[in-house]
Amino acid sequence: MAALAVAVAAVSTSAILIRLSDAPKGPMAFWRVTFTILLLSPLAVRRRTSLARLGRRDALSAVLAGVALAAHFVTWFESVDRTTVAASVTLVTTQPAFVAVGAALLLDEPLNRRTMAGIGVALGGAALMSVGAEQGAAPAPLVGNLLALAGAVLAGAYVLAGRSVRQRVALLPYVTVVYSVCAAALLAYVLALGDPVVHYPPHEWLLFLGMALGPGVMGHTVINWALEHVESAVVSVSLVGEPVGSTLLALVILGEVPAAITILGGAVVLSGIYVTSSARR
Repeated sequence: MAALAVAVAAVSTSAILIRLSDAPKGPMAFWRVTFTILLLSPLAVRRRTSLARLGRRDALSAVLAGVALAAHFVTWFESVDRTTVAASVTLVTTQPAFVAVGAALLLDEPLNRRTMAGIGVALGGAALMSVGAEQGAAPAPLVGNLLALAGAVLAGAYVLAGRSVRQRVALLPYVTVVYSVCAAALLAYVLALGDPVVHYPPHEWLLFLGMALGPGVMGHTVINWALEHVESAVVSVSLVGEPVGSTLLALVILGEVPAAITILGGAVVLSGIYVTSSARR
């Protein structure tokens, strides 16, 4: 539980680090993933034998997961600069609702009434946040909110693509493969746009490394480790703390005060996520 608390605090810094950086979003995402791979590689090498279990179908799933993760990073990173931190982080956290729908459609996991109610509440809160989007001081809040929702859908695809593979392959070898595919997809995206890959000032490199070490290693990797020791429902619900932490950090560091309707819509979204997660143990 202590590790889980640290992990939630670490992922809460992600949007703040993105906002503090002036680099294009493609290179930013590429270096976050690349530095995460480098930081995890010494541990992943110890479990490399489990990669022998990665058959053709599992390899395809890992590739799809990596591509979906790359698209998630691009859409969500772009969202942070267009809407408020509170709206962006809250909307991208609706991922459990999309996982539930995708699992019902693709994995034959039926939705119970409580899950459907939770999804409805979460989406209703998202709609409320979108209605009040223009009340904030963000440059393009409606576009930013839609990009955050797209990021949530893609994050759900990433989870669904890797669900069956993770039953046969250990965490670190699996994420190393997925992150490598993700980094390759992001590099192709950066080169296609013509953005610089390496020419950035020192403070940008520190931000890239911070994104990998904080949200990447101390955040998501520790959360995955915690799943071996804490009920998945507890882990899922604890992630509701990320929008709260990010909003407080944005208030203190960026001086960003969310509009009242954003706070109300966010509370509705988080309530829906709680209901959805606790219904899918």
